[in-house]
Amino acid sequence: MKTKKTYSSRRTFVKVAATTAFACNYVPSQVFGANSRINVAGIGVGGKGSSDVMGADKHGAKIVALCDVDLSRGARLIDFFTENDDKVKVYKDFRKMLEEMDKDIDAVTVSTPDHVHAPASLLAMQMGKHCYTQKPLTWSVHEARLMTEVAAKKGVVTQMGNQAHAGEPIRRAVELINAGIIGDVTEAHVMTNRPIWPQGMSSFPVKADIPKHLDWDLWLGPAPKRDFAKGILPFNWRGWWDYGTGALGDMACHIMDMAYWALDLGSPDSVVAQSGGNTEVSAPKWSVVTYQFPARGKKPPVMLKWYDGRDGDEPVVPAKELWEGVELYKRNKDGKFTGSSKYGSILVGTKGTLYFNRSNTNFVVKHLDGAITTGEKGYLDFVKEGFEAPEPTLARTKDEDYEWINAIRSGGPQPLSNFAQSGPFSETVLLGNVAIRSGEKIEWDSKNLKARGNPDADKYIRRQYRKGWELPV
Repeated sequence: MKTKKTYSSRRTFVKVAATTAFACNYVPSQVFGANSRINVAGIGVGGKGSSDVMGADKHGAKIVALCDVDLSRGARLIDFFTENDDKVKVYKDFRKMLEEMDKDIDAVTVSTPDHVHAPASLLAMQMGKHCYTQKPLTWSVHEARLMTEVAAKKGVVTQMGNQAHAGEPIRRAVELINAGIIGDVTEAHVMTNRPIWPQGMSSFPVKADIPKHLDWDLWLGPAPKRDFAKGILPFNWRGWWDYGTGALGDMACHIMDMAYWALDLGSPDSVVAQSGGNTEVSAPKWSVVTYQFPARGKKPPVMLKWYDGRDGDEPVVPAKELWEGVELYKRNKDGKFTGSSKYGSILVGTKGTLYFNRSNTNFVVKHLDGAITTGEKGYLDFVKEGFEAPEPTLARTKDEDYEWINAIRSGGPQPLSNFAQSGPFSETVLLGNVAIRSGEKIEWDSKNLKARGNPDADKYIRRQYRKGWELPV
């Protein structure tokens, strides 16, 4: 006899689940009242998916279905909801769930591995469902373009799960940069301590028995047919090109977000990458990706550099002159870099350099004369060079889950990380992987999604889908 796990409240469950893991109105197909319950289904409910589902529930959505190819991974969430509401249905195949429950589902959360983001999200949106999809929005550049187009065509409320986009630090930094706190920005440097999973493997691990609780074929979804092997699930799939997007895909949609948004970067002219350990099957052990963006109106061209991983024992970091005098990298007792940094972004402008971390508003600015100013109580009010901190111009929200659910309920405005914003952003991020995998400089034709003069790059821009898993567009 099965013994169900119980949780005293949704608040308690949210705490447990959390440890695991441009604005416009739209015309809703259904009008929701202020107290309406929005029917939400979760696709991928283990790990981060559990907190995504609970976030929707927290803000008044009604959870009507849960889907995961490994029900043991989502057991905690499934037990909680089925115990409290016997009408909540459980599935392994999101296609079957959407077909059978079409009339009962208003919106979906998609928190699967990267390679299933687009198949699940596109199908749901084609059926008129509002869609919250974890970062990176998709596995490929082409999929990101399709997500943007279908979301606009269907008029649904969308949100990419880069949580900090909804927070005060990023929104305040965007306002400060637009107000000219460091003048015209010409360089951005963005760094991470990822990967924290294996990368640089030369071949797939050996075949192993499929766990009884896992539907391996469904987990593979659109990816090539391969034997199950240990070392891929539940976490390390991020380092395998068939399923994940490496350190760049995992973290850039979080920490490149502020620079991309504040500088209104759009599509790059070119991307080139250096890396170590990249193979046909696995993302590299480290990479430095350089994006060149053209001028945008009065804004000058921008060079953005991304840094991830470790080259031997040392983390890959920006040149020291960019952060000299600023306590940037943590060191161990032997004085060596640990790989973690206090700041995730360095923006270089004509009036100074800003150091930014998405987790707080204690911004740091190094002025041209070398003086360093830090924000007091989270806000900057520089008298230096006549700068005055602007009043807030961007909407503030409780959190990204509220922003999404509230937009569905009220009919707008869209969340600020909706697919019209996060789709092009994801294209840019993932174009870095095209440069890494091709080993060549990408001269980018954004309109046609082509690397000029490099037809071999097409296989990294668009993927081949396993029979039965072709995209519904």
